[in-house]
Amino acid sequence: MAAEAIAADVPFLPVPFGTRNHFARDAGFDRDDPVAALEARGERRVDVGAVNDRLFVNNVSLGIYAALVHDPARRTKNRLIAVGRLVQAAFGPTRTPLDLTFGVDGGREHHRALVLLVANNDYGGGRVSELGSRERLDEGRLHAYVIEAAARRTLVALLGRAALGRAAESEGAAEYAATAFRVESKRTRLHAAIDGEPVVLASPLSFESRPGALRLLTPRSRDEGAERESR
Repeated sequence: MAAEAIAADVPFLPVPFGTRNHFARDAGFDRDDPVAALEARGERRVDVGAVNDRLFVNNVSLGIYAALVHDPARRTKNRLIAVGRLVQAAFGPTRTPLDLTFGVDGGREHHRALVLLVANNDYGGGRVSELGSRERLDEGRLHAYVIEAAARRTLVALLGRAALGRAAESEGAAEYAATAFRVESKRTRLHAAIDGEPVVLASPLSFESRPGALRLLTPRSRDEGAERESR
């Protein structure tokens, strides 16, 4: 829907229904009061991301998380169950790391990644598996968070820190921030999740931030809502 709003140059209203509507939450809408979204006031410009010209407002995931999204039998909107399945997959005998090469700021870095999450703006310092939140939607940069294949002890510590939003502090994790970068793989097609929906992307992947591309309606302030209720 955001892509259609951008194409038509009309304001976008993220109605905060659903268990994990990250964009509506990060935009300031109350997920416990979705009807209040219909009273949105004002407008501002926010960023979107693009991967191979496909737009996203939250993130793109590759690796074991994307594999779970592609498996209907294991897909879930329950965050705790999703994390449990992610951990199980990380230690499972069938886990297959992705050999990825990042091209960013003129350099190249290689990773054997179990999880790659590319976020539209900062998810809060290494939070992966969509557990974090964003303070800004207009930073104009993408943030990539990588969890690498590692020894069991290292991976346990890393996933624990990731759940607490501190994965970037750990060995076996990497983070990049840039306006654009390229991800290469020996695989010609990669299973991915774009804003939680399963897709298949052709490699290599070209990511870019599109600053201010989306006109976003803004929620009424809490003070304004309280004032109306007192009248």
